[in-house]
Amino acid sequence: MPESFAPGLRRAGWLAGLPALALIWVSATLYAAPQIADRLEAEGATVAAGTATATGEPWLRLEARGRDLLAAGEAPDVGERETVLSRLAGLDGPHRIVSEVGIVETAAPFQWAAIRSGPNRIALEGSRPVEIGRRALEARISGALNPGTTLGDTARAARGAPPDFPSAAAFLAARLSGLAKGGRAALSDTVLSLSGEALDMPAYEALRASLSDPPAGFSIGRIEIVPPVVPDYRFVVEKTARGIGLDGFAPTASDREAALRAATEAAAGGTVDDHLLAARGLDPAIDPKGLIAFAFRLAELIQSGRVAFADGAISVTGDAIDGQAIPDAEALMRDARPAGIKAGTVSLTARPLSPYRVVIRRTADSVTLTGHLPDTATRERVLDALRPRLFREPVVDRTRLAEGAPPDLGAALAAAAPW
Repeated sequence: MPESFAPGLRRAGWLAGLPALALIWVSATLYAAPQIADRLEAEGATVAAGTATATGEPWLRLEARGRDLLAAGEAPDVGERETVLSRLAGLDGPHRIVSEVGIVETAAPFQWAAIRSGPNRIALEGSRPVEIGRRALEARISGALNPGTTLGDTARAARGAPPDFPSAAAFLAARLSGLAKGGRAALSDTVLSLSGEALDMPAYEALRASLSDPPAGFSIGRIEIVPPVVPDYRFVVEKTARGIGLDGFAPTASDREAALRAATEAAAGGTVDDHLLAARGLDPAIDPKGLIAFAFRLAELIQSGRVAFADGAISVTGDAIDGQAIPDAEALMRDARPAGIKAGTVSLTARPLSPYRVVIRRTADSVTLTGHLPDTATRERVLDALRPRLFREPVVDRTRLAEGAPPDLGAALAAAAPW
């Protein structure tokens, strides 16, 4: 063999052995690393046990990462922190000590928060009372959560916690069961706050109800709970002889209050049957209050029936208050719909009025006519009878035309006109 080939063969043989050498190294590392970590934690456990506080729990927490030893917790003072780190450095085995040990300080304001970071996980952050062991507080909080929920606790021990902090923390954590990912329950001294999206409509109602009774010594601060999104957003006004029924959804509390005010006015002393639920899902191009107001404008034109908004369109069905109401409803649907709302059906039937009503009401400021009259001639006869008997009060005519009036209604009203 030529002498020039020998170095090449030696290099080839060395390279051929590299994969085998790498396999041996990886196998040894995978086998040895857990044993090294266990040994490091076992050696550090004695040091950690020596940091037990009055709660019975050590303030020092250790975690082995390969041959590094991570130290965390809050030491009572700088001197004790240095002593503990020195003892850890003297252990046989750690490559280095990574210190995340802080010092217990007074937190002002004392702030703590629980955040839903996943379906079955809660993250704790901020400050926790130094007087309460971490494990003891976590056990109290876990008892208020759904079974199977895990905690990720990065809260640091501090002085300055309000009295009965554990009760407030458990109360707040329990509220997170009704919130989706990202929901946040927080404490700042004695003020509790809550924010996030409710999981569903029952959870939304339950959350708002539960906040009326916070733990003793604590008050409710900022609440920013948004209702869930529903795919079938709808709003319904039902009109019967007994009163007004509401069904469907309202995006906010103020929208619901607007609907209730309109229903109370439309019921005119009758009952209001409210089945509205808080939910989102209305097209952002539609103003909720504009939708509500328009629905009640249509409802004014029916004796009984329903005005329904669904799938982006509004419809009105039932018995019209009079024959004039049918073209009025069609005109409203054509010309007065709020932006973003599609026109649905107008399916109204004009039935004889029973009872046939007309009212003349005089106040200190005006005379108002409401109800129905059979024709324009009767209307003019009544107005002509009123005007000479008034001084400066205006006459407000809100009557509508409809058949079915009793005989000689015009003469009877003219004679009964108030002086």
